[in-house]
Amino acid sequence: MNLSVQLAPKNRRGLLLANSVMTASGTFGYGTEDDHPFDIQRLGAIVSKGTTLEPWEGNIQPRIVETAGGMLNSIGLQNIGVKALIKEKAPIWAKWRVPVIVNIAGKTIDDYTRLAELLDEVDGVSALEVNISCPNVREGGTEFGADAKSASRVTAAVRKATSLPVMVKLTPNVGDITCIAIAVAETGADAISLINTIKGMAIDINRRKPLLGNVTGGLSGPAIKPVALAMVFEVADAVDIPLVGCGGITTATDAIEFIMAGASAVQVGTASMINPHAPIEILEGVEKFMLDEGVDSITDLIGAARC
Repeated sequence: MNLSVQLAPKNRRGLLLANSVMTASGTFGYGTEDDHPFDIQRLGAIVSKGTTLEPWEGNIQPRIVETAGGMLNSIGLQNIGVKALIKEKAPIWAKWRVPVIVNIAGKTIDDYTRLAELLDEVDGVSALEVNISCPNVREGGTEFGADAKSASRVTAAVRKATSLPVMVKLTPNVGDITCIAIAVAETGADAISLINTIKGMAIDINRRKPLLGNVTGGLSGPAIKPVALAMVFEVADAVDIPLVGCGGITTATDAIEFIMAGASAVQVGTASMINPHAPIEILEGVEKFMLDEGVDSITDLIGAARC
């Protein structure tokens, strides 16, 4: 049974994953923490926290609110900065079997370019995920992912600055995600991950104030799965590069749905915060499904619902 997938077939470096199950940025730290309840080397890939040129403190508290079927977060890309990541995290990743994809974010296109340049030849960094979709920062974030022209400019700049595989993470907070997907595919993206969180808010009716310190945040969890699944299905028709599905994936059935919709791999995010075993349970569930159904290769399931 072959679980492997290639996420950057057009890139000379390639991005071969042992299987289709990845972690989602911002929900799994840097993967270097010692308290993981399973062997993370069994996963297809680890996606790091969003990384910026300089350390970011993130947004004011409170930052997380539970909602029906999910949660709102307004972390604001708190991170240690790229220099500390290269010094402290990359040497650890270089010893791993599982590839690490660094999620990068910036306030300007020059920020993204510089991040790509700095990470280009760093041992332990297998690819970049270009975050143009975070709804929790006031500069950059969804400003770049909101329309095709700005998304393509960021993608082209990163593509020029690095030989690493480039995966662009798209926002659902737009009118037409397919035109943006086409734009980034045409300007150098090797793969596309979708979706990031949906902008939302909650109000404390006793205090008569928003519950989040930043007022709004990003909705994630099972509540957004139908939206994410539909967007993957739509984008799969529009581009010819691999897709990575993300949004409300909590079970193997969820993961298989995304793969059948056209995703080559999936990212597990909020589920890991509820059930630390979620990524490995999802992987094992996908394996069992393939065995029970007599599926020899995961590639036979990619886009199966599109027939």
